Amino acid sequence: MSQPEQHRGRWRPRLDRPALVALLFGVAGVVYRLILTLFTVPVSNSDEATFGLAALHIGQGRERPVFLYGQHYMGMLESYLAAPLVAVFGPSWPVLRLPMLALYAVFLYLIHRLTRRLGTPWFAAFVVGLLALGPERVVRDQLTVVGGRPEVKPAVLLMLLITVGLAVGTVHRRRLAIGLFGLLVGLSVWSDWLILPYLAVAGLALVWAVRRELLGWAGLLLVAGVVVGVAPMIVDNLRAGPGDDSLSVFREVSTKAGPQPPWPERVRGGLLEGVPLAHGLCPVDGCGRWQQWFGVLYPVLLLAAAALAVLAYRRAAATPGGERVERAGVASAGAEQRPGGLRAERVGPVVQLALVAGAALTLLSYVRSPLAATSPLDNARYLSVLQLSLPAVLWPLWVAALTAWRGTSSVLGRFAGALSAAVLAALTVTTLVVTVLFATTGTAASRTEERQARELATALRTDGPHEVYGDYWTCNRLIFNTDESVVCGVLDGDLSPGQNRYRPYWRQVGRAERPGYVVEAGSPMDRRLRRLLDDRADATPVREVGGYRVYHPETPVRPWR
Repeated sequence: MSQPEQHRGRWRPRLDRPALVALLFGVAGVVYRLILTLFTVPVSNSDEATFGLAALHIGQGRERPVFLYGQHYMGMLESYLAAPLVAVFGPSWPVLRLPMLALYAVFLYLIHRLTRRLGTPWFAAFVVGLLALGPERVVRDQLTVVGGRPEVKPAVLLMLLITVGLAVGTVHRRRLAIGLFGLLVGLSVWSDWLILPYLAVAGLALVWAVRRELLGWAGLLLVAGVVVGVAPMIVDNLRAGPGDDSLSVFREVSTKAGPQPPWPERVRGGLLEGVPLAHGLCPVDGCGRWQQWFGVLYPVLLLAAAALAVLAYRRAAATPGGERVERAGVASAGAEQRPGGLRAERVGPVVQLALVAGAALTLLSYVRSPLAATSPLDNARYLSVLQLSLPAVLWPLWVAALTAWRGTSSVLGRFAGALSAAVLAALTVTTLVVTVLFATTGTAASRTEERQARELATALRTDGPHEVYGDYWTCNRLIFNTDESVVCGVLDGDLSPGQNRYRPYWRQVGRAERPGYVVEAGSPMDRRLRRLLDDRADATPVREVGGYRVYHPETPVRPWR
């Protein structure tokens, strides 16, 4: 907590020891991710390149996209944040990712503030220390520009801090704060629908805190903020054709036809793979059995956190005069503020319940999807928002460990406290080990792939051809790496038209008299192309660059025409 300090006539904030430790953890986490950003680790891909190309188009004034090219449900806020930097410095992966790094720093600051209000200063420092670590699965969600999660997590934390401030009485411009809450809700809805469970519980917490105020001008400002934030999405959907609106497209993506895996398989994939991956306990290629324990424990911790919050809420009501309640292991939200009445005492447990409910609803939504069972490694990214609930989830363990350390519990309590301390230590050590392994040995593959992609881009930019066909994971990354000096049309493995997110590129390559073909050496696309070239295959100019083969036949091969 910052405290005022007079020094030679000047007022300066002074950090207490827990805040200083949290600051050091936070700086270490940001510097670690800055180094990864400068080396383009994790590796880039064509999804991220699509956001980068949109940022380039926005910066040049060519486009004003609302949703990701080729979609109608993923907002482009990250592209707009990166557009000024890309316009000034040109397209590059570090430049594109710098706003994500800034959002991560804001996330750490806000979760520290919220955790101090809900718990204790040292617990807040511990949470920041855990979140400063990060193996590939975690930092990929935090640093890569693939839409939604890096910006909506700070937004939810700020909403909850606004709610706490309104209840405690530390927010003076209350109507403006409520309007800002609405704006954050609207921007989050536009950006990423995965955050909807947390928006719902944050909204309920706000209604609980200021329900009477919402009946007047504050309520109108809340609605106006939501409308302004979600306005790009509303306008785009009004212009969309039948079946192209966001809800229809999202429903189609979320409900794939085919047999549904049984519930036990989906729960297993969500808890034993998704939860540990999302919290940094496993490498990106999956969790060993010894790393799945946190997934088994997670529902138990949610129930324990909910029970503590309910107990604190009831004890706050039973305390005469609205005095602060710090018994039962749950510090009130106003523990660092002057007393603000019963509502100020109760807002801490209410926000804790909101975080527990947000995590439970997110997890339930995830395990309803068949992807939780059929592809848990690829889709664990959808659980990265569970980091928002880490302070509530770990709070029961911290309380039990702290109570046992102080010697104020029974023999059973001391045993539970020792076990809780062991769990917290195991969580920390496991995350640290997986992070160190990734930082020391897990980045080589990413750097090799990134080097090969740059070699390909340099070769084509210098010697051509400048209009080429390739697969999805080659095309947009190649276009971004060459600043659009090379344009690529997407083909599937059988050389039929593929997923061309930005149609002008496809049309430009289609008009080329002699396009090239960029394929991975030995891939199905490579073999199919050679079969279609037939007797021309040996006479066609071919060169190998960075694991790719670049074909440049005299006449184009377009079997779809």
